[in-house]
Amino acid sequence: MISVAEARARITSALIPVSTEIVSVAQAAGRVLAEDVHAAMTQPPAAVSAMDGYAVRAADLEALPASLTVVGAAPAGAAFDGTLGSGQAVRIFTGGPVPEGANTIVIQEDVTTQGACIVVSAAVPAGTYVRPSGLDFGAGDLGIVAGTRLGAREIGLAAAMNRPWLHVRRRPRVALLATGDEIVRPGEPVGRNQIVSSNTLALAALLSANGAEPIDLGIALDNRDSLLAMAAGAAGTDLLITMGGASVGDHDLVQSVLGERGLEIDFWRIAMRPGKPLMFGTLGAVPMLGLPGNPVSSLVCGLIFVLPALQALLGLPAAGPRTEPARLGRDLAANDRREDYLRATLSDSLAMADSPAMANVEGHAVATPFETQDSSMLSLLARAGCLVIRPPQAPAARAGDPIDMIRLAPGLMGY
Repeated sequence: MISVAEARARITSALIPVSTEIVSVAQAAGRVLAEDVHAAMTQPPAAVSAMDGYAVRAADLEALPASLTVVGAAPAGAAFDGTLGSGQAVRIFTGGPVPEGANTIVIQEDVTTQGACIVVSAAVPAGTYVRPSGLDFGAGDLGIVAGTRLGAREIGLAAAMNRPWLHVRRRPRVALLATGDEIVRPGEPVGRNQIVSSNTLALAALLSANGAEPIDLGIALDNRDSLLAMAAGAAGTDLLITMGGASVGDHDLVQSVLGERGLEIDFWRIAMRPGKPLMFGTLGAVPMLGLPGNPVSSLVCGLIFVLPALQALLGLPAAGPRTEPARLGRDLAANDRREDYLRATLSDSLAMADSPAMANVEGHAVATPFETQDSSMLSLLARAGCLVIRPPQAPAARAGDPIDMIRLAPGLMGY
């Protein structure tokens, strides 16, 4: 068995980023930028007012109170075309261009009006409430670097830079193939010796939420012809993920049957719980990741291995999930040679202050592993706030001891 870190490194190093495409900025949210974005214009293109008020010359306010004649207006989207002279003012609104000759803004709250004139009683230094040309960015400035996953802030900036089209990585196409006579789709008749399959739908949700296009190949029966026929649907995809059939039982056919079609195994089995029977290789030109069939094992491996693989395909740094420090909420026995990922509840340490074991624990959340960690219990994963990581051969731990955890995002599991 190889370590989790080695397995992840071997998977991600074997993957090549997918090609690029051009999409509308309106459709680019969540996509990974493939080329730097530079501003196509200067923002603001000219000096504009930051407030509603009056554009004036600061020199006219040296003797107060100052009476100025209003000679025009500069609303947003329009401009005062003349040049402001001595003793004059222009009514201006937020975003309105500052007229030639003006160099400061008096806000309307500091002005009293007297017919066609205003009276200013407060000193206003030059440059007050004036946004100079290029304050935000200038034409040609680098705004967003390649490799950025585009969120609301980046979409807004690209739009402001007048970049209506963006080069992004296309969505990796990931084929999902469940295996086993014992599983059926949700809503189908469930036989006496069958269960409902959740893995494909769970992994498809995980992939969609993280920028991929999942392709459901269906459920292959535990026979050679069914597996070969359904696996053929992965041709041309960027990654094939199988679920189940990767162990050593008589009906675990993935290795033997797909070996007939050129499956080359890089590694099989890792020192991890849940998720020991993990397999990685290539089926022709398609990288293949074989996940365990147990639903918790499948999803935890999705977090630890599938998401980094997806990052590699998108040209992102293929790091593992982020870890955070926490305190253990209950005692744990010594670990064996496998790295454990324990489903756990997550709570504020202050809520544990009445527990004697936690009385002196401060500054970290408390992660309390469930007593039962059976890899078939998907309900516990749905309730978990985090995964507690226990290294191989970790000694026995007491409540309050420091540990590392992976926080599980609400709703869809991700990081």
